Amino acid sequence: MQIVCPPETVSELTRLSTYNRLPDGRPHVPDDLLERLKAVTTEQVWGVLREHGYHHQFEGNWFVTHPDNILVGRAVTAQFIPKRPDYDELVQETGVGEGRGARGGQNSWVIDLLRSGDVMVVDMFGKVEGGPFVGDNLTTSLGNHGATAVIEGTIRDYQGIREFDNVNIFCRGVHPSFIWEVTLAGINLPVRIGGVCVLPGDVVLGTPTGVIFIPPHLVQAVVEKGEDIASRDAFSRLRLTEGRYTPGEIDTVWTDDIEADYSAWVNAAK
Repeated sequence: MQIVCPPETVSELTRLSTYNRLPDGRPHVPDDLLERLKAVTTEQVWGVLREHGYHHQFEGNWFVTHPDNILVGRAVTAQFIPKRPDYDELVQETGVGEGRGARGGQNSWVIDLLRSGDVMVVDMFGKVEGGPFVGDNLTTSLGNHGATAVIEGTIRDYQGIREFDNVNIFCRGVHPSFIWEVTLAGINLPVRIGGVCVLPGDVVLGTPTGVIFIPPHLVQAVVEKGEDIASRDAFSRLRLTEGRYTPGEIDTVWTDDIEADYSAWVNAAK
């Protein structure tokens, strides 16, 4: 067996993406697109994904360690399952044989693979007690890797974690217990987060609204549409404040005259 999904399999899973590949096979969505995505709202992303037939990419109702920070990055997925002794023994032996460390927990194996700009997306099947995936020590490691996290489970040591301004974690809550009675089923394979199927390399956007997972081949369209909507909204607010148009004229399909006015406004701002 293999702990980490092979790069060629990850490439096949994300075959619609035309971006260059990271060493683990995930699409390398450009950093500038990730930066631009931070200004796009969840609602704007949701609309674009729906237009392309992706109806189940959003999950809400999270506990967020740093709610004022926008989370953006490329997903590294990990699936955990309830512990079964014989299977757990096999996973442990395999991981140690691959040099993943006999003393560290299997959760640390995931963190060890992260790189700057990654979001660790962990399916802990909603486990609360015995479900904290990280405490303040492993959160320190997350920060050292330049990564953040979305966890379908819990965290511990929140009083320490909230001091890390460079790490934002979306999770299902806080519990004083430690990770217990679970086994790593694999890394960089499809996982379920709430009602969403997440693939390795998906671009993750976490906002005060919730978390939305964007297939890599749609990131460019999402960003461009979001920027267009933001520009049109700014124009709309300006013209409404000036009293040039009524709300009824703005909050509908624009006439040719309004479209021409908008185009002139955009060109004047360049």
